[in-house]
Amino acid sequence: MNSLFGLSHNATLIVWTLVCIVLLVLLIARYRWNAFVALLLAALLLGLLTGMQPPDVIKAITSGLGGTLGTIAIVIGLGTILGKMMAESGGAERIATTLLDLFGEKRVHWAMMLVGFIVGIPVFFEVGVILLIPIVFTVARKTKVPLLKIGIPVLAGLSTVHGLVPPHPAPMIAIDAFGADLGRTILYSLIVGIPTAIIAGPLFGNYIGKRINAEPPADLEKQFSTKSVDNLPGFGITLLTILMPVILMLIGSIATILDPDATSGFTKFAEFIGHEVIALLIAAIFSFFSLGYARGFKMEQVSRFAGESLAPTASIILIIGAGGSFKQVLINSGVGKAIGEMATQANVNIILFAWFAAAVIRVATGSASVAMTTAAGIVTPVLALNPGTNVELTVLATGAGSLVLSHVNDAGFWMVKEFFNMSVPQTLKSWTMMETILSIMALIFILILSTVM
Repeated sequence: MNSLFGLSHNATLIVWTLVCIVLLVLLIARYRWNAFVALLLAALLLGLLTGMQPPDVIKAITSGLGGTLGTIAIVIGLGTILGKMMAESGGAERIATTLLDLFGEKRVHWAMMLVGFIVGIPVFFEVGVILLIPIVFTVARKTKVPLLKIGIPVLAGLSTVHGLVPPHPAPMIAIDAFGADLGRTILYSLIVGIPTAIIAGPLFGNYIGKRINAEPPADLEKQFSTKSVDNLPGFGITLLTILMPVILMLIGSIATILDPDATSGFTKFAEFIGHEVIALLIAAIFSFFSLGYARGFKMEQVSRFAGESLAPTASIILIIGAGGSFKQVLINSGVGKAIGEMATQANVNIILFAWFAAAVIRVATGSASVAMTTAAGIVTPVLALNPGTNVELTVLATGAGSLVLSHVNDAGFWMVKEFFNMSVPQTLKSWTMMETILSIMALIFILILSTVM
């Protein structure tokens, strides 16, 4: 690839990336192109502009889509079935009613943040969204509260845990790379994470909910709306059903921490049932009994519910997959590496450096996990030269950086956009802003904590 206007190779890569991102936003937001087509076109154009060979561009696009959907498509499918069973049985209605009774209508958005924070501990962000979206829709409908006032706190709780709180896989990557103490990291993550989630969740959600009138997609709202149910299921069995995948994943995480080499048969079994796909499959099947047959539904009805739930997710799955294609082209073209190299030249505080390294890779690739992994590789040698640095807080700084500025190259961006039925500008003003507030506030709390630890 020839340099652009005499710029360095890395700078040229970044310029072409910005051009393609701007084009992508314009195609979708201004000219109303289909997001799936626009994402694939932007990925193709970026690959060619950055000097990739055409066959390599096609390979990156197909592998990115397949790699992204390999797990997420199954997760969305099983999670949607679980959500449908909660809706048809009245389970979502029961949880919404109980939350309203406990917290009151004026404070229900605080309850939703807490639910997101707890559910998100052992599960990936996408899994948490799928599990909780029926409850978000139901609470919003029952209270007549703006959808984003309910939804943003849930997303903030899930996202905070995703980036900061072990035993979630993302922070565990940095804990392992930096040699940090797990117990101290968990303690610091809660000290930092809880106030961060409060600011980015209920407080920001209350603000943005008054300014963006989001409505659930009609087909999803219809299928997640409780049908005529005379007697709602018990709160206990409903909570057990929705928390089943969370419990199974938590068992798997704890077993891995206690026995990292998986030397015992129990650890291998716990890791198996704790995988998000297996955990959700078990939970979906359990819901057929706990919220289906036990509620008087016949096998044909339960089967029909499962089939009906999958149709509305098709477009969401394809758009998320296309976002994965765009992300893979960014990685394969060397854009992520270029930004990482530019970041290493900065001579700053190690905690700031860790946040910045993860942030620029996150912005370039759209993946919090890729940002965490890549930044860990960049920061580790720098940490070795600075033995006095608090490694646990450096872990949290890396995690905070990996959450910043989610935009069009992030599968989570498209998931939130589609589930909340928002335009690209609305998603940027709500979801992207929430992620950025979360990242920056976490960094501020980490820096404050570093002065006393």
